[in-house]
Amino acid sequence: MEVDQYALDFSYGGESSRLPLIDETSATGSQPPKDRLIAVLDQVELRVERLRRDTARIEEEKDSLLSTLDSIKHSDLLNDITECDKDDITRYADRILARAMTVEVAVRTDRDAQQEEALHQVNMYIDQLVMSVQEDAVIAHTRCQTYMNACTSLPDPSTGTDKNFETAILGCTLDDQKRVKKRLQGLLEYFAKLNVTSYS
Repeated sequence: MEVDQYALDFSYGGESSRLPLIDETSATGSQPPKDRLIAVLDQVELRVERLRRDTARIEEEKDSLLSTLDSIKHSDLLNDITECDKDDITRYADRILARAMTVEVAVRTDRDAQQEEALHQVNMYIDQLVMSVQEDAVIAHTRCQTYMNACTSLPDPSTGTDKNFETAILGCTLDDQKRVKKRLQGLLEYFAKLNVTSYS
């Protein structure tokens, strides 16, 4: 039986690669068939992991672009231009935002019921944090820092750690913990752009 219908030949990031073909009728090769098939599966597994890493990186890039668009739409510089120019900028940003939202990428993480619940709680905390930015950015920034402290082995002693958030994040998968930490880092960078500082 021949299973070489497709050979994936592609170039990504300047790197050209080709998956090995599986040809059970070939007389070449000194390895037993099982070992040859396992060798191919090993290479496919490595590529799957690379695909997951690349997709996660693209997810992060999309989040970063959305954050930049949001900061532009709320920039103080808009106060220094005419209403007509402000409308032009807003429409331009909205058009880019609409295009960005047509891109859907996701890496699914396998979770049990407890991990699903923990992630739900973490997302609820962060969503509430984001909504509170408009009310009091300083308090929101301080809370964000306490959440970040729960995700790191070297917390900032000046702000402390939110114990409820820490309990929730420790119940998440390692992949989710990494994603949440990067999301919080993005929020802290957003606060830095707003020149917001925490209460000490």
